[in-house]
Amino acid sequence: MLQSLDIRDFVIVRQLELDLSHGFTVLTGETGAGKSILLDALAIAMGEKADSSLIRETCSRAQICANFYISESLQKILNPWLEEFGFPLEDGGNYVQLKRIIESTGRTKGYINGSNATLAQLRDIGEQLVDIHGQHEHQLLLKPGAQRALLDRHAHLMPLQEQVALAYKHWLSIDKKLQLAKNAGQNIAKEKERLSWQLEELSLLAPQVGEWSEIEVEHSRLSNAAELIEGAQALVNLLSDGDNALLDQLSKAQNLLDDLVNLDGALVGAKEALEPATIQIDEAAHTINRYLQKLDLDPQRLELIDSRLQEYYRLAKKLHCGPAELPRIWAQMQEELASLEAAQNLEALEKEIAKAWQTYLQLAKKLSASRRVAAEQLAQSVTLAMQDLAMTGGRLMIELVPQEQGSQYGLENIEFLVAGHPGVQPRPISKVASGGELARISLAIAVIASSASPIPTLIFDEVDAGIGGAVAQTVGNRLKQLGQTHQVLCVTHLPQVASQGDHQWRVQKLIDNNQTISDIQVLSRQDRVHEIARMLGGAAITDTTLRHARELLEH
Repeated sequence: MLQSLDIRDFVIVRQLELDLSHGFTVLTGETGAGKSILLDALAIAMGEKADSSLIRETCSRAQICANFYISESLQKILNPWLEEFGFPLEDGGNYVQLKRIIESTGRTKGYINGSNATLAQLRDIGEQLVDIHGQHEHQLLLKPGAQRALLDRHAHLMPLQEQVALAYKHWLSIDKKLQLAKNAGQNIAKEKERLSWQLEELSLLAPQVGEWSEIEVEHSRLSNAAELIEGAQALVNLLSDGDNALLDQLSKAQNLLDDLVNLDGALVGAKEALEPATIQIDEAAHTINRYLQKLDLDPQRLELIDSRLQEYYRLAKKLHCGPAELPRIWAQMQEELASLEAAQNLEALEKEIAKAWQTYLQLAKKLSASRRVAAEQLAQSVTLAMQDLAMTGGRLMIELVPQEQGSQYGLENIEFLVAGHPGVQPRPISKVASGGELARISLAIAVIASSASPIPTLIFDEVDAGIGGAVAQTVGNRLKQLGQTHQVLCVTHLPQVASQGDHQWRVQKLIDNNQTISDIQVLSRQDRVHEIARMLGGAAITDTTLRHARELLEH
């Protein structure tokens, strides 16, 4: 869920540091106070377009930072994506941070967990964290594939859909081989011949991963063995075995220091400093001696290694690659030759592709059958909810539109159709004209499908447009119900909705040093009474509106 939102120098916001809670939070205030600015800021943190016009006057840049708490179930969804793109959670961490900076030059910078991120990456992860309802440009339900994904999640069909996708991709790979076999003809034979003679030479060498670096090291050691032996022996003589060796000289120096320390304790420091030197030089001498015992001249081994080294160089030059790349190229050629040999067997490929298609069809038909049942149930539930949301007689239809050819998503496209009133022909939800109507339909779908949605934070921007009275009370009840399983934020002008909130914030404009700024106040119980009274009666707050406000809050 959204844990905190930090906004600096954005439009008319100087600085806001907001800590958010579980449950249902309402944002209220006069029109133009800046309620939607908060949602715009959050959307920009999640990758929406931005430019320098959004920076507060007299400032050089704006900054928005959103911190999200990630539950264990959501981590299972997000972790693979975060790891793939280099934004891993810290060990034991449960938080993701999205940050956006807008410069006065018009440039913007995005960050995920402190690392540079593209707008596409911000949008990708943002759609997994927050779903903004009520505005066409932010409505996840309008985006391609979202309706299908919502239905599949609601019906717990995602594992089956993944099986369908894998089966389809397997069929595609075989189809590609078959087309290659049909179109290539003589080219395949020529390519096989070329690969065969190249593989013959490579197979004689049989290059192994990591072998090249080992050969280089061993060749260098063997070819310089005489010099290494001579130099190592000279070092041993200097350190321990020769006349006037360092260890002998140090021993004499220590004996002399011992005598002097007995005369003057001020030299104890020099004695203590000399002791580690003796130990380290003695250890170095032993290490070199052990090295000499293992090092020997082996002309036969040197000849063998030199021959293999030269063969690496020869084949690398012939194949226009580096010596270290030969193991990879060898494996790649083996795979290519096997593919070409298999590709020439048209009969075997045709049998394989027929079998793969039948496997795909079996899984896809099973998915279609499950979708039909789930679509009818979800449509009925949402239609029932619409009756309480000023859409009496309205209905939702979920249509499974067959595709001419299957896809990784199955044999059909999923399309939500809506009729807002009796006698109206259902139309695609993306073409619903009324923003308020679309928001209420989305609310109905969100409440019904909330148990299936992994998105933890839902935001509703003025879902009460065009409604009032008992319908507004129902909207508030629905949002409060949704707040039991999700974090819900709602911008509202209706007291019936605001009174249902677990928490309430008041957004207001202030004048400071001749500048207009937007500020937010977290309301206490008594403050909520006065704010809801304002929403009920306007600027003039009377005892009657205060009493009515208390009654709304009590209920």
